[in-house]
Amino acid sequence: MEKSFTNEIYAYALENAIEHGKTMANVVLPKLFQHGLKKESIKDVISEINKVVSEVNSMSSEDKIKLIGNYKKFLKEKVIEEKGLKELPNVRKNQKLVFRMAPFPSGPLHIGNTKTFLLNALYAEKYKGKILLVIDDTIGSEEKALILDAYHLIPEAFDYLKVKYKKPIIYKSDRLNIYYKYAEELIKKNKAYVCSCSQEALRENRAKKIECACRLLKVADNLERWKKMFNARQGEYVLRIKTDMKHPNPAFRDRVLFRISEREHPRVGKKYKVWPLLEFSWAVDDYLLGITHAIRGKELMIEGEMQNYIWDIFKWKKTNFIYTGLVKLEGIAGKLSKSKSQKEVLRGEYSGWDDPRTWSVQSLEKRGILQESLREFVENIGLNQNDVVAPVDDLYAINRRKLDSDSNRYFFVENPVELKIENFPDVKEIKVKVHPEKPKLKTIELGKSIFVSNKDFNDFNGKEVRLMHLFNVKLDKKTRFTSMENNPGIKKVHWVSQGVKTKVMMPSGAWAFGLAEKSIEKLKKGEIIQFERFGFCKYQGKDKLTGEYEFWYTHN
Repeated sequence: MEKSFTNEIYAYALENAIEHGKTMANVVLPKLFQHGLKKESIKDVISEINKVVSEVNSMSSEDKIKLIGNYKKFLKEKVIEEKGLKELPNVRKNQKLVFRMAPFPSGPLHIGNTKTFLLNALYAEKYKGKILLVIDDTIGSEEKALILDAYHLIPEAFDYLKVKYKKPIIYKSDRLNIYYKYAEELIKKNKAYVCSCSQEALRENRAKKIECACRLLKVADNLERWKKMFNARQGEYVLRIKTDMKHPNPAFRDRVLFRISEREHPRVGKKYKVWPLLEFSWAVDDYLLGITHAIRGKELMIEGEMQNYIWDIFKWKKTNFIYTGLVKLEGIAGKLSKSKSQKEVLRGEYSGWDDPRTWSVQSLEKRGILQESLREFVENIGLNQNDVVAPVDDLYAINRRKLDSDSNRYFFVENPVELKIENFPDVKEIKVKVHPEKPKLKTIELGKSIFVSNKDFNDFNGKEVRLMHLFNVKLDKKTRFTSMENNPGIKKVHWVSQGVKTKVMMPSGAWAFGLAEKSIEKLKKGEIIQFERFGFCKYQGKDKLTGEYEFWYTHN
């Protein structure tokens, strides 16, 4: 190897670790090509990269920040990419744009479906337009049931995200008579009919591209049948729109616009039993509410096509649809699903709608994910009709950047092991910075016992370690003091003395139990701090039953 890349390796390893908590060799290696590394020399540097990565990952956040100052001159200046939302199609000069957010209230918003709603809000802000919150609470299906709690959880989430939607909130369950009016107009135009055919007969007719007998009835007969629907049994009738039975997409042929449901609605009870499907209610509402642009998932393309078909019948002005692909969040255990979370909450398997496993906006807020981080995360994903994979670590990196300069540092040891230290030096207290970049000091008083985590005790058993900011010891069943000298060559271990019982709710739904330094007793509820070498956590207050100080884990 003609040139040494040691300085550059440290520079990029530290930079990446500070931003993401940890670094990896496959992140550092590509950076070295900017400094002249040849492909044929990769084998010469890879062992050194692995060594530095391991060393950097074992450092405290404070040490990383201190050390990177020595290597900043070896970092190539980053090319600043243009950020923000790209321009929307079909926007006229000085046009007043109106967007909508239309969540289905089967549960709280989660990190996945929030993306599309938030994009509508961000574009409304970009164009100084208006954003409406329309609770899309048509009856839905038995598999995807409406939940009363969602009626307050959804606005609560948008309020946290600082979305300035126009008040009052619009509920589709208040607009049934409006939908009935336009359904009758379609029947009078001979563009819709009431069908009593079975599903099997319909499928056969679609396959054969032929009309059913119901479709051939006169307008007067269909209006009479329409009246009968309101007293009929579930499944007895549906209202269908007349389309081309030879349409290339069988699913587009004579789609259902209204159906009968005898299930109780959580908001309006059994006041209505004839309910519109999504495309009809939105065809009417997008027009009446003056929606100019709607960003929606590409899985709704056929519904969009049907809305256009209905608008053509009424000769109404059309909404511009912008379709976006699905986002798969990498690094999340299991599938994001409101229906699944609903079942887990109702069965009592989750602690509530803010259980971290729901990934609801409420759970993210409780963990310490800032609203501005969620907004930036969504903006960075942007509009893309292709399905994309978005690592949840990207969200964490954004949030970490916003938290790092303000979050004070504390010690926490999980599954503590008590050290019996021989020749304990005459040290009664130490003063430590609350944050590496703040002058403020905190006083840590020492008692007779020192506790370290069970993991550190096992990993470094028989070895000399540095108790952070304190002194050096050799870990063993009979741990003994070795030196006051801060030797950079030995591992640093966090510890607690005179600690208080603490528990941390992890994203998996499991608790981490341990001891934290007494300084946390002065924290205010809702404060986000960093337990060094453990992660950022949000303080929830003292558990009245157990007396433990409760935190929720944010990220590393």
